Amino acid sequence: MPRKIAISLLLIAIVLTTGCSSTSSSVRYNKPKEKKEEVNRTPRFTSEDNFKSDTLNNNVPVADSGVSEFDELPEEINSINKEEFIEEYRTTISSGAPISFREKLLLEVIKYIDAPYKYGGNSDKGIDCSAFTKQILSAFSVDLPRTAKEQFAAGTSVNENELKFGDLVFFNTSKRSYPGHVGIYLGNREFIHSSRTLGVTISSLDENYYKKRFIGARRFPLSQ
Repeated sequence: MPRKIAISLLLIAIVLTTGCSSTSSSVRYNKPKEKKEEVNRTPRFTSEDNFKSDTLNNNVPVADSGVSEFDELPEEINSINKEEFIEEYRTTISSGAPISFREKLLLEVIKYIDAPYKYGGNSDKGIDCSAFTKQILSAFSVDLPRTAKEQFAAGTSVNENELKFGDLVFFNTSKRSYPGHVGIYLGNREFIHSSRTLGVTISSLDENYYKKRFIGARRFPLSQ
C-alpha cells in the first residue's frame, strides 16, 4: 500500500512539472505565426464624370487622350463652303465700310476656322468646344465660365424655335446628365463649334447626330 501511494505521488509531481504551458503550439514547435493579409480599402475606381467635370488651373480642363466629351464620333456634313464663308467677310472688312455686330462676331470666328480640336486647348493651335465659345464671346465683354456644363447653367434659356445669331447651343454628347458640347448659333439652323473630328467647323442642327442630342440654348447680352 505505501508503495502504491508513493507511485501515485510521483506521477502527480511529474504532471505538475511537465504539464501544458500557455505557449501556443506554433511557438513550441517553432512554427511562425501566419500574418493576416491586409485588405486595401482604397476604391478601385473613381468617377469618370467627376474627373471630366472637375477643372484645374483656373478652370482649364486637364487634357487627356483618354477623355472625350463624345460618346461616339459624329458624321459631320459640311453644309457651308468654309473658304467662301471666310472670303466673304474678308472682302467686307477690306472695303473699309462700317461693320455690323454680326460681321464683327464672324470675323472673330474666322480666326479659328479649321483650328484642330484639342481637349483642354484654348488657342488656334488646338481648342475644345467650350474654350472656343468662351474666346469668341470674350470679344463682346462676356466672361463665360470655362466648361460647357457651367455655360449651360448661365445666361438666359432660349427655345429652339426662338434661336438668334450668337446664341449658344448645347448637346448631350456623353450620356451624362449635363451637356458635353457647345457651339455658337449662326442662323439658318447652322452653328459653329470645335468638332472632335473636324476642328472648328460649321454644322447643321438638322444633322441626325446633333438633332438627337440637342438639349437647349442660352443667350448672353453681347456688347456691341
